[in-house]
Amino acid sequence: MAPNGIVITREAGPLAGATHSMLGLGALFAEMADQGIAAEALLQGTGLQPRQLDDLQARMTQQQKVTILRNALRLNSVPGVGLRAGTRQRLSDFGVYGYALVSSRTFGEATVLGIKHVRLAGPVLEKRFRIDGETAVFEAHDVLDLGEVLPLATEFWFASILKLGNCVLEAPMPSRRLLLPYPRPAYAPAYERLFGCPVDFDAGVMEWHFDAAVLRVPCPNANPITAGLCAQFCERMLDSLPDETDLIRRIRAACLNSRGEYPNADEMAARLGLSVRTLHRRLAEHGQNYQSIVDDVRRTLAIEFLENTSLSVEEITGRVGFSEASNFRKAFRKWTGHAPAHFRAVCNTA
Repeated sequence: MAPNGIVITREAGPLAGATHSMLGLGALFAEMADQGIAAEALLQGTGLQPRQLDDLQARMTQQQKVTILRNALRLNSVPGVGLRAGTRQRLSDFGVYGYALVSSRTFGEATVLGIKHVRLAGPVLEKRFRIDGETAVFEAHDVLDLGEVLPLATEFWFASILKLGNCVLEAPMPSRRLLLPYPRPAYAPAYERLFGCPVDFDAGVMEWHFDAAVLRVPCPNANPITAGLCAQFCERMLDSLPDETDLIRRIRAACLNSRGEYPNADEMAARLGLSVRTLHRRLAEHGQNYQSIVDDVRRTLAIEFLENTSLSVEEITGRVGFSEASNFRKAFRKWTGHAPAHFRAVCNTA
């Protein structure tokens, strides 16, 4: 646990296997229903039944979710259907996950909790969150090569997050810029109206920039007891999902045993008897990427050293795989929002 509200962010990504819940999909089905498209048509080729949309225990594979998006793209006749569907999201569409966010003390805590439990929302894009000075950034990566489905998936995801953020804040999100990797569509003005900021297409990245100051804003519906109970329920839900694969455990073990010299992806693939392409593909199938695993090991070790040892920042730098203390300080601030020395000081007074 981070002391005194220090924020620790982590990366999260898409899942494979029957691990996706149905959270948030109802808005897309409702939008398509307004076009006269039945749920059965959207589920064609998935083997899923409409009744499962309301089943908390129901799970789908990553490929089934992509198939639903492909069906929506094929059957859709309304420009910007992903944007329209995202704006239909209600807090209740995200179940206990949504209530955990809205009950958080600050929007920053809600953001960290959302990233931590993003697996419950079953993303098909790999998600990350970072802070660059006064700008906070939600970024996404297309690790599945979604092709023509990418705009729909991106619109639906970002519009859903926008709506969820608005619900948590009970105020508009302070958007600064939206950057997207695909060509500008004819309905591009709809993006600008929805997000209230400039939108750059063909940008080569998927990033939504907003004012980082909002992370310090108290949530209007903050309730520590409710937030705690919901967070515990989210943890139990995550525990019900498949655990880390043997591949991920082996990578973590190799990093922990590396004595500070962390292997890069090519070196790790060679150790495991895999091609680097196969390594990346197998990790993506389980919602991970190599660098996120390495960073998680580094972050965990750094916090352990700062909380429980008297090692200097320079000594910790080498033990967590950095050659320069300045690079370690920059990474640690990205992970926690605080400098290592400040983090240690707070720990010692907590």
